[in-house]
Amino acid sequence: MKYTKEHQEKGAELMKGLIEKAWESATFKDQLVKNPLATIQEFTNKSFVLPENQNIVVEDQTNESVIYFNIPAEPNLDGLELTEEQLELVAGGLTPAVVIGLYALGVAAFAAGVQLYNQ
Repeated sequence: MKYTKEHQEKGAELMKGLIEKAWESATFKDQLVKNPLATIQEFTNKSFVLPENQNIVVEDQTNESVIYFNIPAEPNLDGLELTEEQLELVAGGLTPAVVIGLYALGVAAFAAGVQLYNQ
């Protein structure tokens, strides 16, 4: 699936809403950690099924005495197409690896939220 800027914005909006509600409600945060799929479905009032072999993991990272480090999945860059804006960045001096890295980070950061929000 090709993710558009609109998908990324919707995913970011969903994640922002979930985080804000978790900060406001300890009960919601506990539910989100224990049963993310059901909690997100209830939050969005939408029912969906995750793709086969995928699940959602929510970690409570509110302990200020711990530094959390997340290792994302390695992005699949086969067939990657750059937008005009990204091509201009490459022409302006950024290397393709940097542009691809930034693109991959954006997709990885919002992919889960986008899939959930759009179904």
